[in-house]
Amino acid sequence: MNYTVVLLTLQVAAVATAINVPIAIGLSWLVVKRRVRGRFLIEVIASLPLALPPVVSGYFLLLMLGRDGPVGIALRETLGVDIVFTWVAAALAAAVVSFPLLFRAVMAATETVDERLELSARSLGAGPIRVALTITLPLAYRGILAGLLLGFVRALSEFGATVVVAGNIPGRTQTLPLAIFESVQLGEDADALTLVGVSMSLAVISLLVHNWLLERTRTGR
Repeated sequence: MNYTVVLLTLQVAAVATAINVPIAIGLSWLVVKRRVRGRFLIEVIASLPLALPPVVSGYFLLLMLGRDGPVGIALRETLGVDIVFTWVAAALAAAVVSFPLLFRAVMAATETVDERLELSARSLGAGPIRVALTITLPLAYRGILAGLLLGFVRALSEFGATVVVAGNIPGRTQTLPLAIFESVQLGEDADALTLVGVSMSLAVISLLVHNWLLERTRTGR
Protein backbone atom coordinates (compact mmCIF):
# COMPACT_ATOMS: atom_id res chain seq x y z
CA MET A 1 0.00 0.00 0.00
CA ASN A 2 1.16 3.51 -0.83
CA TYR A 3 1.40 5.28 2.54
CA THR A 4 1.84 8.62 0.75
CA VAL A 5 -1.85 8.49 -0.15
CA VAL A 6 -2.86 7.99 3.48
CA LEU A 7 -0.58 10.77 4.76
CA LEU A 8 -1.77 13.16 2.05
CA THR A 9 -5.40 12.37 2.88
CA LEU A 10 -4.82 13.11 6.57
CA GLN A 11 -2.95 16.29 5.68
CA VAL A 12 -5.73 17.52 3.39
CA ALA A 13 -8.45 16.71 5.94
CA ALA A 14 -6.52 18.33 8.81
CA VAL A 15 -5.85 21.54 6.86
CA ALA A 16 -9.46 21.68 5.64
CA THR A 17 -10.72 21.33 9.21
CA ALA A 18 -8.26 23.94 10.50
CA ILE A 19 -9.52 26.37 7.86
CA ASN A 20 -13.15 25.72 8.77
CA VAL A 21 -13.01 25.88 12.58
CA PRO A 22 -12.47 29.66 13.09
CA ILE A 23 -14.93 30.51 10.31
CA ALA A 24 -17.60 28.18 11.74
CA ILE A 25 -17.15 29.55 15.26
CA GLY A 26 -17.27 33.16 14.05
CA LEU A 27 -20.38 32.69 11.91
CA SER A 28 -22.13 30.66 14.63
CA TRP A 29 -21.46 33.43 17.15
CA LEU A 30 -22.91 36.03 14.77
CA VAL A 31 -26.00 33.93 14.00
CA VAL A 32 -26.76 32.52 17.47
CA LYS A 33 -25.46 35.09 19.92
CA ARG A 34 -25.36 38.38 18.06
CA ARG A 35 -28.44 37.57 15.95
CA VAL A 36 -27.20 39.81 13.15
CA ARG A 37 -29.55 40.92 10.42
CA GLY A 38 -29.51 38.55 7.49
CA ARG A 39 -28.62 35.55 9.67
CA PHE A 40 -31.11 33.41 7.74
CA LEU A 41 -29.17 34.18 4.54
CA ILE A 42 -25.88 33.37 6.30
CA GLU A 43 -27.25 29.97 7.33
CA VAL A 44 -28.46 29.25 3.79
CA ILE A 45 -25.16 30.18 2.14
CA ALA A 46 -23.10 28.31 4.76
CA SER A 47 -25.22 25.18 4.30
CA LEU A 48 -25.37 25.35 0.50
CA PRO A 49 -22.46 22.94 -0.18
CA LEU A 50 -24.43 20.30 1.74
CA ALA A 51 -27.25 20.49 -0.81
CA LEU A 52 -25.16 20.94 -3.96
CA PRO A 53 -23.40 18.08 -5.76
CA PRO A 54 -19.71 18.22 -4.74
CA VAL A 55 -18.78 18.52 -8.41
CA VAL A 56 -20.62 21.85 -8.55
CA SER A 57 -18.68 23.14 -5.53
CA GLY A 58 -15.46 22.01 -7.20
CA TYR A 59 -16.40 23.75 -10.43
CA PHE A 60 -17.06 27.05 -8.64
CA LEU A 61 -13.70 26.70 -6.89
CA LEU A 62 -12.05 26.07 -10.26
CA LEU A 63 -13.65 29.24 -11.64
CA MET A 64 -12.38 31.23 -8.67
CA LEU A 65 -8.91 29.71 -8.33
CA GLY A 66 -8.11 28.98 -11.98
CA ARG A 67 -5.68 30.99 -14.07
CA ASP A 68 -8.49 33.24 -15.28
CA GLY A 69 -10.34 33.39 -11.96
CA PRO A 70 -10.17 36.46 -9.68
CA VAL A 71 -8.42 34.66 -6.82
CA GLY A 72 -6.13 32.77 -9.20
CA ILE A 73 -5.07 35.98 -10.94
CA ALA A 74 -4.45 37.74 -7.62
CA LEU A 75 -2.32 34.86 -6.28
CA ARG A 76 -0.29 34.65 -9.46
CA GLU A 77 0.34 38.40 -9.63
CA THR A 78 1.19 38.84 -5.93
CA LEU A 79 2.83 35.54 -4.98
CA GLY A 80 3.60 33.99 -8.36
CA VAL A 81 1.80 30.74 -7.50
CA ASP A 82 -1.02 28.65 -8.94
CA ILE A 83 -2.83 26.46 -6.45
CA VAL A 84 -5.14 24.62 -8.85
CA PHE A 85 -4.10 20.95 -9.17
CA THR A 86 -2.11 21.08 -5.94
CA TRP A 87 -2.81 19.58 -2.51
CA VAL A 88 -3.78 23.06 -1.32
CA ALA A 89 -6.64 23.05 -3.83
CA ALA A 90 -7.63 19.61 -2.54
CA ALA A 91 -7.70 20.98 1.02
CA LEU A 92 -9.84 23.95 -0.04
CA ALA A 93 -12.25 21.62 -1.84
CA ALA A 94 -12.52 19.42 1.25
CA ALA A 95 -13.01 22.52 3.41
CA VAL A 96 -15.89 23.83 1.30
CA VAL A 97 -17.71 20.49 1.16
CA SER A 98 -17.26 19.65 4.86
CA PHE A 99 -17.98 23.15 6.18
CA PRO A 100 -21.79 22.82 6.54
CA LEU A 101 -21.49 19.82 8.87
CA LEU A 102 -19.00 21.60 11.11
CA PHE A 103 -20.90 24.88 11.02
CA ARG A 104 -24.24 23.34 11.97
CA ALA A 105 -22.66 21.32 14.78
CA VAL A 106 -20.90 24.39 16.20
CA MET A 107 -24.11 26.39 15.90
CA ALA A 108 -26.04 23.71 17.80
CA ALA A 109 -23.36 23.56 20.51
CA THR A 110 -23.37 27.35 20.87
CA GLU A 111 -27.15 27.40 21.26
CA THR A 112 -26.93 25.09 24.30
CA VAL A 113 -24.96 27.64 26.34
CA ASP A 114 -27.19 29.30 28.93
CA GLU A 115 -27.55 32.94 27.93
CA ARG A 116 -28.04 33.94 31.58
CA LEU A 117 -24.40 33.12 32.24
CA GLU A 118 -23.33 35.27 29.31
CA LEU A 119 -25.57 38.13 30.43
CA SER A 120 -24.15 37.90 33.95
CA ALA A 121 -20.64 38.22 32.57
CA ARG A 122 -21.69 41.19 30.44
CA SER A 123 -23.27 42.87 33.47
CA LEU A 124 -19.95 42.55 35.28
CA GLY A 125 -18.23 44.47 32.51
CA ALA A 126 -16.97 41.73 30.20
CA GLY A 127 -17.04 42.60 26.51
CA PRO A 128 -18.59 40.32 23.86
CA ILE A 129 -15.24 38.87 22.80
CA ARG A 130 -14.24 38.10 26.37
CA VAL A 131 -17.63 36.50 27.04
CA ALA A 132 -17.22 34.33 23.94
CA LEU A 133 -13.71 33.25 24.96
CA THR A 134 -14.36 32.69 28.68
CA ILE A 135 -18.01 31.56 28.79
CA THR A 136 -19.44 30.46 25.45
CA LEU A 137 -16.55 28.48 23.96
CA PRO A 138 -15.53 26.66 27.19
CA LEU A 139 -19.12 25.55 27.77
CA ALA A 140 -19.66 24.52 24.15
CA TYR A 141 -16.27 22.95 23.50
CA ARG A 142 -17.39 19.30 23.50
CA GLY A 143 -20.04 20.02 20.88
CA ILE A 144 -17.49 22.00 18.88
CA LEU A 145 -15.01 19.11 19.05
CA ALA A 146 -17.74 16.71 17.95
CA GLY A 147 -18.49 18.95 14.98
CA LEU A 148 -14.79 19.21 14.22
CA LEU A 149 -14.51 15.43 14.02
CA LEU A 150 -17.63 15.20 11.86
CA GLY A 151 -16.16 17.75 9.45
CA PHE A 152 -12.84 15.89 9.50
CA VAL A 153 -14.56 12.62 8.55
CA ARG A 154 -16.34 14.35 5.67
CA ALA A 155 -13.07 15.88 4.50
CA LEU A 156 -11.44 12.42 4.56
CA SER A 157 -14.05 11.12 2.14
CA GLU A 158 -14.23 14.06 -0.25
CA PHE A 159 -14.07 13.08 -3.93
CA GLY A 160 -16.21 15.10 -6.35
CA ALA A 161 -14.98 18.64 -5.66
CA THR A 162 -11.39 17.46 -5.24
CA VAL A 163 -11.13 15.72 -8.60
CA VAL A 164 -12.44 18.85 -10.37
CA VAL A 165 -10.19 21.47 -8.76
CA ALA A 166 -7.15 19.38 -7.80
CA GLY A 167 -7.19 16.44 -10.22
CA ASN A 168 -6.01 12.94 -9.44
CA ILE A 169 -2.23 13.24 -9.51
CA PRO A 170 -0.39 10.41 -7.69
CA GLY A 171 1.94 11.76 -5.01
CA ARG A 172 0.55 15.30 -5.31
CA THR A 173 -3.25 15.41 -5.05
CA GLN A 174 -4.32 11.77 -4.93
CA THR A 175 -6.23 11.15 -1.69
CA LEU A 176 -7.77 7.89 -0.51
CA PRO A 177 -11.10 8.26 -2.37
CA LEU A 178 -9.27 9.13 -5.59
CA ALA A 179 -6.84 6.23 -5.16
CA ILE A 180 -9.75 3.83 -4.57
CA PHE A 181 -11.47 5.10 -7.71
CA GLU A 182 -8.29 4.66 -9.76
CA SER A 183 -7.72 1.12 -8.41
CA VAL A 184 -11.29 0.14 -9.28
CA GLN A 185 -10.90 1.57 -12.79
CA LEU A 186 -7.68 -0.38 -13.32
CA GLY A 187 -9.18 -3.59 -11.96
CA GLU A 188 -6.74 -3.71 -9.04
CA ASP A 189 -9.25 -5.14 -6.58
CA ALA A 190 -6.72 -6.08 -3.90
CA ASP A 191 -5.34 -2.54 -3.72
CA ALA A 192 -8.85 -1.10 -3.77
CA LEU A 193 -9.97 -3.30 -0.86
CA THR A 194 -6.88 -2.38 1.15
CA LEU A 195 -7.53 1.31 0.64
CA VAL A 196 -11.21 0.84 1.48
CA GLY A 197 -10.18 -0.84 4.74
CA VAL A 198 -7.89 2.05 5.65
CA SER A 199 -10.58 4.60 4.78
CA MET A 200 -13.19 2.77 6.86
CA SER A 201 -10.80 2.46 9.81
CA LEU A 202 -10.10 6.20 9.85
CA ALA A 203 -13.79 6.99 9.57
CA VAL A 204 -14.82 4.56 12.32
CA ILE A 205 -12.21 5.86 14.76
CA SER A 206 -13.25 9.46 14.15
CA LEU A 207 -16.97 8.64 14.47
CA LEU A 208 -16.43 6.71 17.70
CA VAL A 209 -14.70 9.70 19.26
CA HIS A 210 -17.43 11.97 17.84
CA ASN A 211 -20.21 9.89 19.41
CA TRP A 212 -18.34 9.68 22.72
CA LEU A 213 -18.08 13.46 22.85
CA LEU A 214 -21.77 13.85 22.03
CA GLU A 215 -22.69 11.42 24.79
CA ARG A 216 -20.59 13.34 27.32
CA THR A 217 -22.24 16.57 26.17
CA ARG A 218 -25.74 15.12 26.68
CA THR A 219 -24.93 13.82 30.16
CA GLY A 220 -23.24 17.09 31.13
CA ARG A 221 -19.94 15.46 32.05
